[in-house]
Amino acid sequence: MSAARREPRIVAELGRPETPEETAARKAENTRAYRARKTVNNLVLSLLVTVAAVVVLVMIVPRSDTPIDRTVDYRAVAGQVQPGVEEPLASPRLPDGWRANAATWRSGGSDKVASWYIGLLTPADAYIGLNQGIDANPSWVSEQLQGSPAAETVTLDGIQWDVYRNTAPEDERGNFDYALVTTAGTSTFLLIGTAAEAEFTVLAGALTDTIARNTNGDQG
Repeated sequence: MSAARREPRIVAELGRPETPEETAARKAENTRAYRARKTVNNLVLSLLVTVAAVVVLVMIVPRSDTPIDRTVDYRAVAGQVQPGVEEPLASPRLPDGWRANAATWRSGGSDKVASWYIGLLTPADAYIGLNQGIDANPSWVSEQLQGSPAAETVTLDGIQWDVYRNTAPEDERGNFDYALVTTAGTSTFLLIGTAAEAEFTVLAGALTDTIARNTNGDQG
């Protein structure tokens, strides 16, 4: 006995059996929807796995609540660098509470200006960068000061300094709020940072002897 012929599926929306083309289209759409759901599920699963992996890494990596605040003996570093530099390098004696977290000789980049750098932290934990550029050109100074013009001049311990103030919005200033610049011999001394002006004055005063030696061309 032959099997009973299956009647075409009647679609409620159409009120009649599906045509072969409609059946094929329906099956294709069902397949597409299934694959789309599967892709989304896979993405969600991958995201959950990634988040779980990050959580595990955070838990196993050692952490310390102590901030990284290394102290560098900049005077010792200056003594090591000085034999290779004709110009007397700045190595100021500063009051208690001052410290350095960086001291390095920079051989010069595209501007070809070599410089001695000390990163200083003041007693108020503010920053001042001491830069001594050798044979520095105006472009080097302008780059350090983000193109800011000199606002005025001040005389500290008989030395004239150009004063620079960053007039950019506070959140765009980076580590430059205030700066002092003077030139002696072949050195340009550029003090730049976020400290109070009074702390800049202290640092400038500590550089008086070095600046005098540079002016006189004395390395001793």
